[in-house]
Amino acid sequence: MPSWREALLRNMSENGFTTALLRWFAQYGRELPWRGIGDPYAIWVSEVILQQTRIEQGRDYWLRFMERFPTVEALAAASEDEVLRLWQGLGYYSRARNMHAAARQIVEMGGFPRSVKGLRALKGVGDYTAAAVGSMAFGLPAAAVDGNVYRVLSRHYGIDVPINTTRGKRTFEALAQELLPSGQASAFNQAMMDFGATWCTPRLPRCIDCPVAGTCEALHTGRIDQLPVKEKKLKVKERRLSYIYVRNGGMTALHRRPAGDIWQGLWEPLLVEDGPLPDLGCPLTLVAGGVKHVLTHRILLADFYLAEPAVRPVLPDGYVWINEREIADYALPRLVEKLINKLP
Repeated sequence: MPSWREALLRNMSENGFTTALLRWFAQYGRELPWRGIGDPYAIWVSEVILQQTRIEQGRDYWLRFMERFPTVEALAAASEDEVLRLWQGLGYYSRARNMHAAARQIVEMGGFPRSVKGLRALKGVGDYTAAAVGSMAFGLPAAAVDGNVYRVLSRHYGIDVPINTTRGKRTFEALAQELLPSGQASAFNQAMMDFGATWCTPRLPRCIDCPVAGTCEALHTGRIDQLPVKEKKLKVKERRLSYIYVRNGGMTALHRRPAGDIWQGLWEPLLVEDGPLPDLGCPLTLVAGGVKHVLTHRILLADFYLAEPAVRPVLPDGYVWINEREIADYALPRLVEKLINKLP
């Protein structure tokens, strides 16, 4: 049994719900490479990667990041393009840009802040990440509240306050903080995350052998499928994109996406949105039509064309010509990567 489990069993609180969760965690907690090492950099990188990412996929990215950038100093010294290339395929690229900027903040201040307030001041670090890193790396008594925690607490205590409201956020943060056992914030936070991710799941939770089934309000009142409550989401918008891969003499044209829209800082071929296709002096061959790509609040439908003009065409400002063989050196959106893989 790993040493962290032994220590947990020796030091568990006597609070009912908390004790049951800690006991469950000692037996069923997930073995993850960033656990039990106390390195704030490794923990922070894992937390950033696991935002909006399944742990099975995130683990591989974490391993690659730690191999390529083993220290916060190495990450801070990298270029944004290097970071984005390694992040490619994870989506939500602002996470990578913020992490890179925060690494430079940390290096400039001489190391990781050792308070929740200090961690919260880092670029891209919110309440949850600050509490998670603070508790796991420095033992700070801060409850980390994410979607798993909302679900567990909402069901167990029968709370129907919408979790995506200010009132809901405050309600669940206060409850989690109240349940936090003295000196065991790290174990409690990880127990709540793992229990919500593997036991008290959104669908088909394991209520039959749940360690807190006896006091679960949602189970006793038949509301497992009704909790937690969320207010209605924003309407999903649809965007239509037309990409044109221009090939001339083994070269192709790309441009970097600007700020203020999706995929800021990533590269893409010639793009037309809400307009006619340009005259490039040759026929356009449709390689793929209506390729669907789903983001949080929008659905992208992309058509992908190949143009092979005899003479290099004049393109809008911002496009650069690169050797096709070097395209892997450029950080591309996952959609563009998928489309380019369809090229003949």
